[in-house]
Amino acid sequence: MRAAGGAALAAAAVTAVALAVAAWRRARPVREVLFFPSRPCCIEALLAEAAEPGVPARPCPCPLPSGDTALSRLVRRLLSARRSLDLCLFSFSCPQLARTVQLLHRRGVRVRLVTDAQCMGLHGSQIGRLRHAGIQVRHDQHSGYMHHKFAIVDRRMLITGSLNWTSQAIQTNRENVLVVEDAEYVKAFQDEFERIWEEYNPANYIFFPKSSK
Repeated sequence: MRAAGGAALAAAAVTAVALAVAAWRRARPVREVLFFPSRPCCIEALLAEAAEPGVPARPCPCPLPSGDTALSRLVRRLLSARRSLDLCLFSFSCPQLARTVQLLHRRGVRVRLVTDAQCMGLHGSQIGRLRHAGIQVRHDQHSGYMHHKFAIVDRRMLITGSLNWTSQAIQTNRENVLVVEDAEYVKAFQDEFERIWEEYNPANYIFFPKSSK
């Protein structure tokens, strides 16, 4: 009896420690650096789980592995959005990331996207697809590039770095992405996004500049 009681107490102590460690890990702010190029990978299981949580994903027929890669980690961070996703991207032509953003939009997450006017017209750009899905998109109207590359998840997590959201950059370029939960940095980028969002309001576009006489 005494031995059984001791074993039970030991098991309870181990469980308590495990729960405390898990809670501590959940409470820690995100600090992650992703380096590209990323190995080719299949994200179908990630998207299926996000679309229907708890439902077993169907096997994907594609030959790509579904392991842990820089791309899959980026997708997981994006899929953590519950309320909002603000994107400020120079170029966006990666179909996998476009599907991720569309899924969030269908799930009720408010998605806003700022992009560069010249890049959005290039072959392979996903901007038209996202607009057609009902996602709000705004772009610049002047000669300088809208060259930012960042995303803000739920106004709490910043994703930024050198990476353009293109298949070429993801699969072949040496790129970096920083993922961080830091209120000071998030606020700075959120303020910049709001400033650009308002500046690129279509109501402010000038279609017929006044000629000087």
